[in-house]
Amino acid sequence: MVRVFVATQPIDFRKGVHGLVALVAEGLGGKPYSGDVYVFRSKRSDRLKLLVFDGSGMVLVPTFLGT
Repeated sequence: MVRVFVATQPIDFRKGVHGLVALVAEGLGGKPYSGDVYVFRSKRSDRLKLLVFDGSGMVLVPTFLGT
């Protein structure tokens, strides 16, 4: 079963895979390599980043939300 975690605070969108993995592990107390999906939003709430481990590596999906 895949769980989805949504961060309640915006993040610095310059963070890449390594920065988000560290944020999940240290800041959120999660396990970034468990296969769970972590969702982060930008300060303006117009962009999302999804972070998930697919078994062979980390996948970072940037998404722009339309108006």
